[in-house]
Order: sequence, then C-alpha cells, then structure tokens
Amino acid sequence: MSVDLISPPPNLTKEETLYLSQQAPHILQPSIAATLPWPLSVLFGNETQDTWGTYENVYLACLRTGDDKSARLLLDRLVARFGESNERVMAFKGMWAESKAETEQDCIKVLDEYKAELEKEPTNFPVQKRRIALLKSMGRIPEAITQLVEFLNSSPTDGEAWSELAELYVSQSDFERAIFCLEEIILILPHAWNVHARLAEVTFLYGQSIFSSNPGEAIRAMAESMRRYCRSIELCDNYLRGYYGLKLVTKRLLEVLPSAPKSASNTTDSAFSDLPLPSVQIVERLNEKSTERLANIVRRNAAAERGWDGYDRAEVIAARELLNREEKHVER
Repeated sequence: MSVDLISPPPNLTKEETLYLSQQAPHILQPSIAATLPWPLSVLFGNETQDTWGTYENVYLACLRTGDDKSARLLLDRLVARFGESNERVMAFKGMWAESKAETEQDCIKVLDEYKAELEKEPTNFPVQKRRIALLKSMGRIPEAITQLVEFLNSSPTDGEAWSELAELYVSQSDFERAIFCLEEIILILPHAWNVHARLAEVTFLYGQSIFSSNPGEAIRAMAESMRRYCRSIELCDNYLRGYYGLKLVTKRLLEVLPSAPKSASNTTDSAFSDLPLPSVQIVERLNEKSTERLANIVRRNAAAERGWDGYDRAEVIAARELLNREEKHVER
C-alpha cells in the first residue's frame, strides 16, 4: 500500500490510516540538526516545504490509530519547531487533549481552554474549528451550528466550513438552510462535481419531505435535483454517485410528473429554478442513460479493468443492488 504522506486522500480508509501511522518511526529518526538549538536547527537542517506537512498528517493518523507515543513525539517536534503560540500548533495540542478526554467533564475542560484562547485571539481559526468539532462530537449540535455561523461571518469563503454547516443542518432535517450552504460552496468552487451531487441529494430530500404538504414545490425541487445531478456528471464523467442519484430522482419524477398539479408550473413563488418542468420523455431518456452508465461502471469495476478500480466498494454494491431491483421489477 502507498499513501502520499504530504497530501493524503481526504477520506482515509482504516488500512490507509494504519499505513500512515506506521511511518512515524521512520520520520522520527533523530538527525544532527534536530539536536541543535533554534535557529541553528533550521539553518543546518534539511527540512523542506513539505516536511512539516508530513509531520502533521502522520500525527493525525497516529491519533486515530491510538499510537499515543508516536503522536506525542510528533507533537513535541511541531511545538519545538513553531512554538507554543503558533495557531496550528495550538489546534494540534487541543486535539491531543481531546484524545485524552475520557469523560464529559474532561471535554468541557478542553472547551473552556479553547474559549479562553479565543477570548485572547478571536481570529484563531484553527482553534475555532477544533472547538466546533468538539461540540459536534459531544452532540451539542445547536451550539456547533451557532459557532459555525459566527465563524463564517469572519471567513465567508471557507468552503469546508460551509460544508460542515450544511451537514449539521441536514442532521437536523433543516434542508432549506443546508441547500443555502451548499450553494455558497458552489459560488466558491463552481466546478466541484461532488458538491453539485451533494446539493442534488439534499434538494431531493427536501422535495421528499414536503411532498405531502406542497406537491407542486416538491416536484420542482426534484426537477432541480435532476439538473444538479446532470451537472455533476457533466463535470466528472463516469461519476458513480452522480449516475446513482440521477437514476433515483428520475425514477421518482416518472412517478409524480404525469399527475403534477398546476402549481408545479408556477415559478413565481418557487425557491428553485424558473425553468419549466422537464417533459416525461426527457426524464425517461435520462433514466435510461443513468441505468446504462451505472451498469457499465459496475461491470467494468467487477472485471477489474484498468482505470475502473478507484470506486468506493460500498457505492458499487449499492449501484449493483439498485440495478438488480430494476431488473426484477421489469421481469415481473
């Protein structure tokens, strides 16, 4: 197994995390420069721009795998290099304290330390993010949302923060606010196909949630979801999640479009696109296309063809089951 130590994937598997943490002994090998006092350690060291990024990534992996000894050594190296007052170092020290917290009172103590630090330096963004993450892990979702909103008032172009806020809103079934957050990310990263797909998913969930009370707006939401899925696969060909979602939403639209109320055609009061609803023929063609492309991805992935092995296993299984249900339905 090989994992980039400098820029590892954002969602590491357990195996990849373990591999990354196992690199700690090699990285921690003593050097002559490491024994010298600062600034001689910098002048005579062989560190590069990527050296400390590697330290950070391996440190995080060690925390996840429970290698406390290596994690502590890596943290000590970071503190010695950048100092106690460095904002990123403060966040890493906070993560160490969080990993050692065994009770809720221990977590509250860490929260108080974060609060005290932010009172001294309100713009310490790494510590702000750690505080929000800890609130979330403690199940204090409303407080985490409040803190995230305040954070985004100071840093409105932080796509990761908008994404986290969107997921917190989804966890509270507040789909309208989640949609707003995801749209903000698209303003920052207009070509992020995964964000278009996630926006499509949340829009579809919103449509499903209001269908009984407002079928017209629900159908418009589903049509918007379909367009977002189409945009995601336009930006990323053979995007399994995009085709999977497109298959689901077109299937649902084929069920409800023929009996759509007249209110579904009224765009005046709609929160979604002012484009007309798609015709049944267009939805059918998209449904057929998504079925065809999903089947192609599943088949070529199962055959272990070169270039078709990078898909998430769980997503491939879900796609195969969806296609199998479709075949059984057609046979009946």
